Amino acid sequence: MSANSPAAVIVLAAGEGTRMKSPSLPKVLHAMGGRSLVGHAVAAGRELRPGQLVVVVGHLKEKVAAHLAEVDPGVRTAVQEEQKGTGHAVRVALAALAADGVAADGTVVVTTGDAPLLTGETLRALADEHAAQGNGVTVLTAVVPDAAGYGRILRDGDGAVAAIVEHKDATEEQRAVSEINSGVFAFDGKLLAEALGQLRTDNSQGEEYLTDTLEILRAAGHRVGAVVAGDYRDILGINDRVQLAQARRILNDRLLEQAMRAGVTVVDPATTWFDVQVTYEPDAVVHPNTQLHGATHLGEGAEVGPNCTLTDTSVGAGAHVSNATADRAEIGPEASVGPYAYLRPGTRLGRKAKAGTYVELKNSELGEGAKVPHLSYIGDAEIGEGSNIGAASVTVNYDGVNKHRTVVGAHCRTGSDNMFVAPVTVGDGVYTAAGSVITKDVPAGALAVARAEQRNIEGWVERRRAGTAAAQAAAAAREARKAGERAAGGPGADASATGA
Repeated sequence: MSANSPAAVIVLAAGEGTRMKSPSLPKVLHAMGGRSLVGHAVAAGRELRPGQLVVVVGHLKEKVAAHLAEVDPGVRTAVQEEQKGTGHAVRVALAALAADGVAADGTVVVTTGDAPLLTGETLRALADEHAAQGNGVTVLTAVVPDAAGYGRILRDGDGAVAAIVEHKDATEEQRAVSEINSGVFAFDGKLLAEALGQLRTDNSQGEEYLTDTLEILRAAGHRVGAVVAGDYRDILGINDRVQLAQARRILNDRLLEQAMRAGVTVVDPATTWFDVQVTYEPDAVVHPNTQLHGATHLGEGAEVGPNCTLTDTSVGAGAHVSNATADRAEIGPEASVGPYAYLRPGTRLGRKAKAGTYVELKNSELGEGAKVPHLSYIGDAEIGEGSNIGAASVTVNYDGVNKHRTVVGAHCRTGSDNMFVAPVTVGDGVYTAAGSVITKDVPAGALAVARAEQRNIEGWVERRRAGTAAAQAAAAAREARKAGERAAGGPGADASATGA
């Protein structure tokens, strides 16, 4: 914790969120942009580098706590067994810190777990203004086009914050106010603890409102300040799936704007979606209908899309990916993927390697310049540099119990419709014949032929499939052949002359 960092950030995330209509998933675990709602709140809070970060959990607390342990193991959780209001939730958080011997002396920032658009930058502005003014409490506010459902900011004649009144408790005149409470505050920690002890429940909800601490502190002679968010959308809360979708769109627009200002060409922002963890380098190009999820990275000059979905995938400089799905794959510089390719986890493509049309790769590596151009499945395999795998080839990697590996050496040319029955090793410089089923290792430089000798049974269709279209076509072809032979004076002519 630096000198300018708050002593604690408290995230309120105990509510059920009934309007989400999701009995098995708490509201704060709904996701957008690659993070849960509470994950966004924690990430923003972390940007302040607080001494402690506490998330108050309640509804389905085990799920929320388990999720937090995954996304940020340093988070402390405090359990609000009964949802008795925001003031009660903050008291629970401070009590949990005290039980661990941690005193929340200094600035305490309180935020919510359902405001995913709130940025660390906005929180920093709040905390800095609070410290600079020596306030007892500073509230983050916003002027919004539609204030319905939000608590209203009431100011006195000097423009100072006098109180916050919840929408349900507000008069018609107060509801006409467009400046709203975000539910985000910066407090003097000691004063906060004192004010929480004075909260009452004589309101329409019978709850302890954290907002009532403003009046308590003001009455005690402490300064109550306010910081108006530069973008009112920062404070938008999520109460249902409609609002979730709206917030997702806003977040995505922000992410795409950041990318474009950093030198990425986004051809059609309306159909392009980035997660918050996506990174990129200048001159990358993203074509329409493309989704980049997780820790996907685009190298300099990489070109992705149209119609791509990449998850936790790195795309090297100058690589091209078209109409493809990739999950936890590594696409090397100047490599080519697609169209209509599927790269599954563990796939690695070397420089200038190619995974072409209707190709699926899983847990496999293509060396530099290696190619699997079309209609193939390559699983649990290593393909050496410069090798070309013929169309309609399969590495037969699964025996029903275990997976096995196929190794193809460098500069091999394998024929179309090859089956490589793993475990099997094909040496450097090998050629294989089309239609071969390779079950044994092939030494370097050999030609491998593994197919039965062709046998033609004349007249089988006419005898065994009489009356079918195939038999009729075969009979017609036989008669046409005979007619041609008669005209040429060949065997058919002799047969006609003898009455055969």
